[in-house]
Amino acid sequence: MEAFLRAISYVLPEDTLTNEALAAEFPEWDVDKVYNKVGVRRRHLSGKDETAGDLAEKAARKLFEEYGVSPADIDFVLLCTQSPDHFLPSTACILQDRLGIPVSAGAFDYNLGCSGCIYGMAVAKGLIAAGLASNVLLLTAETYTKYLHPQDKSNKTIFGDGAAACLISREKGFSRIGDFVLGTDGSGAANLMVRSGAARQPEKTGRFTTDDDGHSNYEDYLYMNGSAIFNFTLETVPPLMKTLLAKSGLEKADVDYFVFHQANKYMLSTLRKVCGIPSDRFYVDLEETGNTVSSTILIGLKECLDAGKIVPGMKVMVCGFGVGLSYGAAMLQF
Repeated sequence: MEAFLRAISYVLPEDTLTNEALAAEFPEWDVDKVYNKVGVRRRHLSGKDETAGDLAEKAARKLFEEYGVSPADIDFVLLCTQSPDHFLPSTACILQDRLGIPVSAGAFDYNLGCSGCIYGMAVAKGLIAAGLASNVLLLTAETYTKYLHPQDKSNKTIFGDGAAACLISREKGFSRIGDFVLGTDGSGAANLMVRSGAARQPEKTGRFTTDDDGHSNYEDYLYMNGSAIFNFTLETVPPLMKTLLAKSGLEKADVDYFVFHQANKYMLSTLRKVCGIPSDRFYVDLEETGNTVSSTILIGLKECLDAGKIVPGMKVMVCGFGVGLSYGAAMLQF
């Protein structure tokens, strides 16, 4: 049973944090240097009482409106988030009710980040192939900025909040979803983590340490070992790409465009060169969004479709990598 992408929409919170505002907060921070390395001019910040569930609902409603999709036609809801509204129940269950999706629909959250969009596509395709669903609403939503320490200028330059929605269906859409390759290396889990607040360490500790790069690791906030994540990406993505090409029966030259997780400009530039991908076939654009974690790929696909960078007949590789540590890639035929 084949599965198709039929719709993509996304939303960003109204509040923003510009490079100029960061420079005012951290006078030692060079705005131009930040932009040249990270590639971000402005990030969107969720409001104090605005949750990932709220953003996901807005993205879903936007998709319904933009594409004329009826909530009554949805028979499964998948929500990728690492900032759920509650420990329980799944935010996807709450969204089923808020969006007016039939009670006969299945719904669950899954806790994954940078590769979450790819995993969601794979699960949705599997549900359709198994005859368990016909129209899967895949939502990605994150409010990572709520996890950042106020003085963590490194991560504050990178991350932004946002949500995306896509409809994956057995009915033909604008893109057929092809093969997948997925993987996990949990030995690197501690390199991107919020240590406190859940069952392992329920109470805040107030503790922090400093890593080899001079970055503070606040146990009650998000910690990212940037160099370790960078090395993981460079070691993992090139062979991942080769494996997917072989599985799909394609050569690299057969792929018309590449949309990878928008981690940061420097990582993407290095990764593109290591993988030998021409710059005109490689998407990089996080100036106005920052790294929105699981939503970057769907945002990128939507932007490319609207701008005419991706057109019918093109083969597109999508690839996610990061927190987990986790990675995945898929081939899309437009």
